[in-house]
Amino acid sequence: MSLKEQFDAAVAASKQLPERPDNMTLLKIYALYKQASEGDVQGSRPGFTDMVGRAKYDAWAGLQGTSSDEAMQQYIDLIESLK
Repeated sequence: MSLKEQFDAAVAASKQLPERPDNMTLLKIYALYKQASEGDVQGSRPGFTDMVGRAKYDAWAGLQGTSSDEAMQQYIDLIESLK
C-alpha cells in the first residue's frame, strides 16, 4: 500500500474514531492534513475576532517546511494512535 493510499485510509478512519479527540489533537489532525494535501500555509492570518480560524492557521503555520510525505506519515501515525 502506497503512502498516499495509507493517508487516504487514515482520513477515512479519522471520521470514525471511537471518541472525539480533544481540541489540541483536532488542531494537530487539521494541520497535518492541510500540510500533507496543500503544503505550506498560504494567505494571511485571520483577525483576532476569528479565534478558531487563527488557531487553525497557527497550527498549520507551525508545520511550515515539513514535506508532504512526512506530514502524511505523521497524520497516519496520529490517527492510528487514536483508534
